[in-house]
Amino acid sequence: MILQATDAKVLAMEFLMMDLEIPEDDQEFFAVLSAHRSGSEWHVVEVGVEGLPDKWVLQVFDTGICDPCYTFTTPAPAGDDADLQVFPEAIAIVVAAERNGGRI
Repeated sequence: MILQATDAKVLAMEFLMMDLEIPEDDQEFFAVLSAHRSGSEWHVVEVGVEGLPDKWVLQVFDTGICDPCYTFTTPAPAGDDADLQVFPEAIAIVVAAERNGGRI
């Protein structure tokens, strides 16, 4: 079975929201930035928070499984969290932790 990009986007978003434990009310701040087929068995999906430069990069396999070892990228230096004050607490905590190498 070959997974379509639209399905990969949905799966990646659902997986990331669950993995990051983002409350349902705060999930609307997240958006799929891009999705493309990479290789013959998976899609690469980039998810970000609207208004922030940060993003999570996930692999979604044609089986519908998301690789739990996704990548977080940001141009923001560790500790630079001033731009997070306008976001809900759950999002600010997660992004700040990711920017600090996964440490809360």
